[in-house]
Amino acid sequence: MRQLYQALKKSQEAKGIYFNKDKDLIQTAGNRYVNRTPLRLHGLPLPAGLLRPGKDKDIICPCVHREPDLEEFGACYCRLYVSKAVHNNQALVEYVPERRPPEKIF
Repeated sequence: MRQLYQALKKSQEAKGIYFNKDKDLIQTAGNRYVNRTPLRLHGLPLPAGLLRPGKDKDIICPCVHREPDLEEFGACYCRLYVSKAVHNNQALVEYVPERRPPEKIF
C-alpha cells in the first residue's frame, strides 16, 4: 500500500492537491482500496450494484466535486484531499457542504 500511496501522492501533488495529514483517514481509505472491502460513501455501505460506470462520478473518489471543493473550501467533502494552503497550515477547513442534490443522497 505504501507504493500506491507514494505514486498517488506524487501525481496529485504535481496538481497542487494533497492528501489530508490525518494518517488514520489515509490508512482507512487505502486499506479499503487494497483489500477490496465494500465501498463506503461517507461512512455508509455502498452496494456495488448501485454503481454505474460513467454515471456515478459524483460518488467515486476522486469525485467530480473534488476540484471545486478544494478551490472554494480547501478540502473535498470527505476531506481525503486538501489544498496546498491547508496542507501548509496557511488555511483551515471549517465546513464543506454536500454538493449532490438531495434526490441522489441515500
